[in-house]
Amino acid sequence: MDLGLRDQAVLVTGASGGIGAAIARAFAAEGARVIIHYHTGQERAQALSRELGKSAVCLRADLRREPAVKRLFSEAVRRSGRLDVLVANAGAWEDADVPFPQMSLRQWNATLNAVLTSAFLCLREFAGIVARQRRGNAVIIGSTAAIFGEARHADYAAAKSALAFGLTRTLKNEFARLAPHTADYCGGRVNCVCPGWTLVPRTAAKLRQPTTVQRVTATMALPKVGRPEDIAGAVAFLASDQCAGHITGQTLVIAGGMEGRWLWQPDEVDPRLA
Repeated sequence: MDLGLRDQAVLVTGASGGIGAAIARAFAAEGARVIIHYHTGQERAQALSRELGKSAVCLRADLRREPAVKRLFSEAVRRSGRLDVLVANAGAWEDADVPFPQMSLRQWNATLNAVLTSAFLCLREFAGIVARQRRGNAVIIGSTAAIFGEARHADYAAAKSALAFGLTRTLKNEFARLAPHTADYCGGRVNCVCPGWTLVPRTAAKLRQPTTVQRVTATMALPKVGRPEDIAGAVAFLASDQCAGHITGQTLVIAGGMEGRWLWQPDEVDPRLA
């Protein structure tokens, strides 16, 4: 299916990671001009840029810093002439499981800065561009942690929930005014995609353990670990004014029909007390 994304300029933040790289590939396959953002993954980002060819460009920025974000968007527009789509994918995850009573303020602030504040800065900068162009849409990458919570990762769950609900549902109203609906344009849109467990380099070690796979798929109607391409296809669809022009303010969960996570393993429950 042709999504009508040919020659559109698309900025994917955090594109050096597994999901971000798959999203960049999906847009490139549709003929879009992809701006690959990275922070620390320079080699991976440059390799992806070479793979995608002349339609792609790499730009570095620390998205936690306002001046860096301003420079990123200014350079993206300078290189492409405009910016049609922002995919706010960049984020961070503390690998260690940290119970809430032991969570430090330093970790809490670091995660909120890397996940929520970075998205705020990018979306705010993009909003100004949308207002000038009178066109543009954004897709925010959340997480099933936003939907179901994530024990021992309260910082991440809180930040992603803010993106998936409060921010997405507020910005869909504001973007529709920044880029109003016309006879030949659907209007500015904002949507969110929430992946579940997905096989990327960061999770590969855990997902090589059969017991982990059994646990994370136990509440899925489709008991399969997600692949980055599962996420990328949905993001490209939502970014398409041609195919998703009447979809905005939605939070799409891509997790095989997940209904939640086990709170207890079977051997932790005493049936005599149940």
